[in-house]
Amino acid sequence: MKGIEMLTCPYRTLMRYKRWSTDGLNAVLADTMDRFDEPHQILILRVLDHIQTVDEIFSHNLEARGHAYAVPRSAVLPSFETLVDKSRSIGAWYVDYTDRLTPDMVDEAIDFSFSNGAPARMTRGEMILHVASHGAGHRGNIGALLQMNGIQPNPDRITDFLEAERA
Repeated sequence: MKGIEMLTCPYRTLMRYKRWSTDGLNAVLADTMDRFDEPHQILILRVLDHIQTVDEIFSHNLEARGHAYAVPRSAVLPSFETLVDKSRSIGAWYVDYTDRLTPDMVDEAIDFSFSNGAPARMTRGEMILHVASHGAGHRGNIGALLQMNGIQPNPDRITDFLEAERA
């Protein structure tokens, strides 16, 4: 990769990493969800739903279009299967979006409103960084819960992703 493409490469890498690590977490959860008691299952679903909702909100923000979210979660908690399907879809959207991202778009500031109605302004690059770090933090929350229940979390380090991509 040369020249101008290098300016958008980190964003493309982050979204590919996010998709990979989310898919890995969902695979571990699909195999182990029945090992959690109901309160922990609900907690996992709530965290996954929150990640998904924030991803959807910021996809709207990146396209400079409004969203209907008043809070960063669904009104009705979706099933695990629904959340997995939605995470695959939004993961593909972000990879496609960052593939089309040009250097002049990265620093373009966009006005939008947070889900609580507060006005905000961020660049496209800042929004992508937010989506990546937000998801990583909450995947870590679920990873800790997995470990507390004797379950090995999926590899979730960007170095693991890069190694897998280069293999």
